This record gives sequence, structure tokens and C-alpha cells, in this order.
Amino acid sequence: MEENLGMDITETDLAWAVEQGYLSAEQAEQLWQAWIEHKDFPAMEGARENSDSPPLRFDFANVAFYFGALIVIVAMVFLGSIVWDALGGFGLFTVAVVYALGLIIVGQWLYFQQKLPVPGGLLITIAVWMTPLAIYGLQQGFGLISLEDPSVYRNLPTWLISGRFPLAMGTIIASLLALRFIHFPFLTFPLAFCLWFLSIDIPPLIYGETVSFITAARLTLGFGIICLAIAYGVDLRWRRSRGDYSFWLYLFGLISFWFSLLATGQDTEWYRLFFCLINLGLMALSILLKRRLFMVFGVIGVFGYISYLAFQVFADSILFPFALSAIGLAIIAVGVLYQKHYRLVEAYFDDLLPPHWRNFLPRER
Repeated sequence: MEENLGMDITETDLAWAVEQGYLSAEQAEQLWQAWIEHKDFPAMEGARENSDSPPLRFDFANVAFYFGALIVIVAMVFLGSIVWDALGGFGLFTVAVVYALGLIIVGQWLYFQQKLPVPGGLLITIAVWMTPLAIYGLQQGFGLISLEDPSVYRNLPTWLISGRFPLAMGTIIASLLALRFIHFPFLTFPLAFCLWFLSIDIPPLIYGETVSFITAARLTLGFGIICLAIAYGVDLRWRRSRGDYSFWLYLFGLISFWFSLLATGQDTEWYRLFFCLINLGLMALSILLKRRLFMVFGVIGVFGYISYLAFQVFADSILFPFALSAIGLAIIAVGVLYQKHYRLVEAYFDDLLPPHWRNFLPRER
């Protein structure tokens, strides 16, 4: 007699079985392919319909949800640029708060009552984006900032003159509060974006407006490393089948890290080689963490170094183009083999790590 336990087996479940030694990597791959053919549906890594935040599918409904949310956010930005002359700072604050409260009420109703987490979560995310508009209105209303003549406020701190620091901090706090009540991964987007924005403003706060480009880039590099560490900690704590809460933190952390590393570099062959090795390390991390973002940045960096060799160092070499073509074809071949046997490759990399090091990898990757 068949017994339905109401469970859906996913690739991550099979990966767990491989890690525990119940299956070999090859058996897991064969079993998963047989399961797909038997059920006749496309593989969706980590997908669970009953998760806290179901995985995003690019069907018409979800595209409409996100496209509509984008239009609303653009409309709010446009509102902030034209409503100041008509309503003033306090009027702008009132409009932003009313919008946010309405979006929160409807969003909670969709999320909790109608069991529609995507449109409900998006409305609450838009409400979070009302935070900088509301804070900006208060700053204008109290006369703390002036776009016409900021020099009259020279006695105030730099962060208060620009107004950007309170906007970013307020949005970060609003994102954390929203995440406290609903589990919606896209809420980490305004959080990560404002953290990245702060990394640009922090150097002038510490060193003043005369901060050098190299010093600012080094501080931003440090922020990128911290942001990646936070994303890694979230990745360890939160299973991806319940929602990918690390993606945006990884993205903005990599942007800060990669571009700052490039900007702070020295014009020497050794540093260019060091930068290439760092990007190779990002590609290896992509395999270990199962994060394609690391592979994208790593490939761009390695390709940039190879291009530099081709057009600068070996520009006059006749044999170099042939060697470079061979390397490119070899990379394509490696990519084809990896796509066909990625589970075996990833299991091989996992086996290279000491057993106690595997505890430092995300439980579900």
C-alpha cells in the first residue's frame, strides 16, 4: 500500500544524502535524472512549494508583479523630484508616510490572508523604499539641507549637509524591521543597496572631503569584504529552499570588493597576476558555495588579464594568438564537461576539503 508523506525530493536533499554517505555522487545524479524523466517536469534546484518564500519563477504573473513594482518605485522617485515645489518638505513626508501605510496594509493582507507572498512582499518592499523619501521630506521641512545653497550649513556635519547618511540608515532599519515580520528575500535588496551606498559616503565622513581616491577605494574594499562575510553568515544560517536572503548581499559585496581591488591596484605585472589569482579564487568559491555570482566576476577578471596579455605583453608574438585560441577552446571543453557532470565535480571539490571544514559550507547550496 502506498503511503503519501507529502514530501517533494529536491536536488539539495540528494546532495545531503551524498554528504552523509547514503549515496555516491554518481548515484545521486542518476537518481535525479530518472526522477525528472519519471515525473516529466523541469528540475528546480531547492524548490519547495511549501517553503516560507517559494522560489521565483519567470512566468507572466511574477514578471507582472516585479514590473509593476518597478513602475511604482520610478513613480515615487519622480514624485520626489517635482512635489517639493508644490507641497514642501512636510508635504512630501506626509505623502510618503500615507503611501507606505497603504502599501503595508495591502501587502500584509496579500501576504498573510490571501497567501500571495510575492505581490504582498513586493508591496511591503515598496513601502520600505518610501523611507528615504519621508526622511528627505523631514530634512527639507526642518531646513537641515538645501539644494540651492548648501554652504549656509557649513557648521553642520558633512553627513547632515548631504543628507545621504540618514536616508541610507533609515532604509536599512526599515528593511530589518520588515524582515522581522515577513520572510521575503527581495527585502534584502534595499538593505544591501543602502549598505553599498554608505560605503561610498563613509570615506568622506572619516577623512573629510579631501579624501584621496586610493584611500576611499581601500575603505570600500574593506566594506566589500565585510558585506561578503555577512552574506556568508546568512547563507550558513538560512536554507536557500526557504528563500535566498544572501543574493543581494553577495552581489553588492562583490561589486565593492572587485572594483575596489581593481582601483587600488598598482601598475605592475605582479599586481596584475595577483588580481588574476584572486579571480581564480572567486571561481573556486563559486563551485564550493554554489554561487554563480562569484563565477561571473571571476571569469570577467581572468578574461581581462588574458586580454591584457594578448594586446599589451604579447602583442607582437605570432604564436600567442594560437596559444590563446587553444586556451579558449580548452575552457569551452571544460565548461561542457562541467555542465554534464557538475554534480561529480562539486562532490570532488567537497571531498578535497577536510571533514571539519565542510561544516563551514552552507548546509544547502
